[in-house]
Amino acid sequence: MRRRIRKLSSQIFLAQLALLTVLTVAGFALIAQSLRAHLDDDYEARAAEVALTFAQIPTIRSCMDVGAPSCAAVEQSLSLSTAKRVGASYIVLIDMNRVRHSHPDASLIGQKVSEPIIARDSKVHLRTDNGSTGLNANARVPLYGTSGALVGEVSVGIRESSVSSEILAELPSYALWFAVVLGIGALGSLGLASFLKRKTFGLELDEIARLLQEREATLHGIREGVIAIDPAGRISVVNDEAQRLLRLPGNASGHRLEDVLAPGPLRDVLVGTTVVTDEVAITDDHCLVINRMPVLLGGRPHGAVVTLRDRTDIEGLTRELDGERSFTESMRAQQHEFSNRMHAIAGLLELGRPAEVLEYLNEIRGTGADFDQSLRDHIGAPQIVGLMLGKAAEASEHGIELALASDTVLGEIPDRVQAITTVLGNLIDNAFDAIAGSQTPRRVEVSIVESAQSVTITVKDSGPGVPSTARWQIFQNGYTTKHGTLVRHSGLGLSLVHRTVTKLGGTVSVSDGPGATFTVLLPRARVLQRVESE
Repeated sequence: MRRRIRKLSSQIFLAQLALLTVLTVAGFALIAQSLRAHLDDDYEARAAEVALTFAQIPTIRSCMDVGAPSCAAVEQSLSLSTAKRVGASYIVLIDMNRVRHSHPDASLIGQKVSEPIIARDSKVHLRTDNGSTGLNANARVPLYGTSGALVGEVSVGIRESSVSSEILAELPSYALWFAVVLGIGALGSLGLASFLKRKTFGLELDEIARLLQEREATLHGIREGVIAIDPAGRISVVNDEAQRLLRLPGNASGHRLEDVLAPGPLRDVLVGTTVVTDEVAITDDHCLVINRMPVLLGGRPHGAVVTLRDRTDIEGLTRELDGERSFTESMRAQQHEFSNRMHAIAGLLELGRPAEVLEYLNEIRGTGADFDQSLRDHIGAPQIVGLMLGKAAEASEHGIELALASDTVLGEIPDRVQAITTVLGNLIDNAFDAIAGSQTPRRVEVSIVESAQSVTITVKDSGPGVPSTARWQIFQNGYTTKHGTLVRHSGLGLSLVHRTVTKLGGTVSVSDGPGATFTVLLPRARVLQRVESE
């Protein structure tokens, strides 16, 4: 069984060596063919020179012109001696009747050649002739007599074996150069193979293929968004979850993040170069937890990896849990307060002071009962009533007065009740945080006004207010100026309010000066649809 070569460097080296060998052999063959053609031309030219020189010999011209019988021996002798001296295989004299006057084969003298006299045009004719003496480089030139008339032609041939011998004599030097080139190419191939081996971290082809398959399966199988950024800041890897969470186009890979993301705090977090750990960012549809870690290879920066976790559902559950916790704390506080009141009433009864018991009961009924009744008179939605009762208990526990404005009007089934709950809860939490460190009296007033066109929510606190320079920064992710003991979800509440309101086509604003007043306008869904259709 043949052993398969697994090493990537060996495969690259052998493949390139085979390619270089084939190219070298082909090049050597082309050089040999070119050299052969060149030598053929050279030998034909040499044969022409011999023929022209021989045609100028006066004895030959005179003999061919007169045609005396005594000239036959002279013509044959000069042809043979000259051919031997110059290395030609033959010198043949042919008259105008196509009769040979000289030839290496004496038996052919006096016989006619089969071909016509081609030198009648007074030109030199070169060719490769496969005659009775073998393959020769042949030249045929006109022969003029002493009178100047054309009396025949001279045909000179140089054997091709001489050409082959000369080629064989010259080819070793070419072969040496080709061997040197092949050796240099082999060394270059070995160096390239080693370089590619280092670039692939020593992994073999099957290992690279397996890693690619595993990477694709892992990236597109996990529920976290993953984005890999190369050193130039371009997206090199992005999985399906990241495309969904960030609404990236299908061709995002290869582009810079700032080119495929809209300007905003989210893009600022993703595009930066610093380490980001559990940074929370809110989009129109999701609450994301972002981590970005730089990648170092060999001690050098090699881009960064960004992971995105969708915490939208968790954030919703957290807020529901906060509501339940707030309700539980409210019940605990009321139970504790109820026990204290029962002890106080029992003590007064034991002392025999019924008048003071009645006065105390009237006082209790006038505080909590008045707020509960006010909520039920102005707000019909049970979700909002429950939210306000929980916030009232929380406010009472921390020494904050939570009041409902007299202009509050909200029906039993209001439009966008979920958005109202989110906005109202976050604005009240923000107000509690803002006045947590303030001196008494600490007061928060809430107004909810429902009309045929919109729902207006106003939350006013007695805190220090929002600086004019920070009026728009407070709606960004993570921005906060609060340091009180009630601070929760720092830097997220107002951002969530802003995105919720903006997504529904509403507006949110904040007043200047001490005592911040946040005003939210939420248009009704049918009103917004009518405006868009128009």
